[in-house]
Amino acid sequence: MRSLSIGATGMLAQQLNVEVISHNIANMNTTGFQRRRVEFQDLLYQNQRRVGSDSSDAGTVVPVGVQVGLGVKTAAVYRISEQGNLTLTENPLDVAINGEGFFQILLPNGQTAYTRAGSFQLDNDGDIVTVDGFTVQPGLTVPNNAIDVTINASGVVLASIDGQTAQQNLGQLELARFPNEAGLLAIGDNLYLESPASGTATTAVPASAGFGTIQQGFLETSNVNVVEEITNLITAQRAYEMNSKVIETSDQMMASLTNLR
Repeated sequence: MRSLSIGATGMLAQQLNVEVISHNIANMNTTGFQRRRVEFQDLLYQNQRRVGSDSSDAGTVVPVGVQVGLGVKTAAVYRISEQGNLTLTENPLDVAINGEGFFQILLPNGQTAYTRAGSFQLDNDGDIVTVDGFTVQPGLTVPNNAIDVTINASGVVLASIDGQTAQQNLGQLELARFPNEAGLLAIGDNLYLESPASGTATTAVPASAGFGTIQQGFLETSNVNVVEEITNLITAQRAYEMNSKVIETSDQMMASLTNLR
């Protein structure tokens, strides 16, 4: 009885759907988090009467046919790159991207990772790093005698030095963009890696054409909509229950067959 396996594929699909929704809700307060969505596809079909086949010697054809579906499968879990809200922190090393682009992070293995989370810190050498101590590209160092750090909308990092009137230019932040941002490989810790699906990164200074601007003293919140996620969770739960009901009904039908005398 096909309905048993069809119902099982539906339950597995909705179980994954609930897992993705729970991941979104769990990260509702994660800086720069981008919510995920599951994309489903129907499985192969069994043709009991092929559509378009000849139905007589006179050349008539079957207009509809009989195709029996075999269930559902997960096609993709894709990331929605809609920008989150900007929240004020007043921390001079907290920066948000207002628009398109990713910060570039140098990993300990030499790879370049990308992130929207701009909650940066200073390490013991005065280098601007992530909360895990990874260097923010292109590698900017704040002098020990700096009393203030300013990052303007174009990503220029300026330091006010004690005893000096003019600010010291420490360097320039750069942003990266990809032809297919959804194709970036998520590795956790708010970081992504370039992949064959994402395409090659294009870098430029903030406020360039197609790139966002830098907002100092702000952080980008996650783009998770809690009301929408709860609604999706209820829908997934009901779909799971209906698929389990299909299996229960199929079992009762098979029990009726075995009880025939």
